[in-house]
Amino acid sequence: MTETVVNVQEAPNNNAANKPQTSDQPLAWIKLNVDYFKTTPGLLKIAELILGILCMSLASPAWLSGTHFFLFVATTSFIGTLIWVFVYFLGIREALNLPIHWILTELVNTAICTGAYVIAFIVQLSIWPGGPHWHRGANIAAGVFGIFNALVYGFATYLLYIEYKGNRTN
Repeated sequence: MTETVVNVQEAPNNNAANKPQTSDQPLAWIKLNVDYFKTTPGLLKIAELILGILCMSLASPAWLSGTHFFLFVATTSFIGTLIWVFVYFLGIREALNLPIHWILTELVNTAICTGAYVIAFIVQLSIWPGGPHWHRGANIAAGVFGIFNALVYGFATYLLYIEYKGNRTN
């Protein structure tokens, strides 16, 4: 008499792996991703935040009208970058099953921040050399840090573009 042995192995399901596990803890789906900030894109985000803080602190309070725009760009870029830092740090991209093209969304956001910073530092540096002598040095330094931040955002945009082109399935 012959025997037949059947081994049943559960096949991995990609959709099941992305869904959060049910647990006693309501935020069990959050995984802290510290290793992302050891990569080049992660280090660029940290540099963007630090340079953004320098831009905001050196340019405030806004004594001239062009500085209002510079502070607007620095603040909105800082908030946008901070949101992306939380997305990567908390692993939200992996936890949510939303039909969002994350790389393209981040690419557009970073490209807009780059263009806005280029315009903002030109405005900031063009109004302060002939402006009032008080706070001139700090505001010129803010414009110079704006140049550095535009360069960092530009490099991050380039890296995101390369990643986007590599991930397209057209």
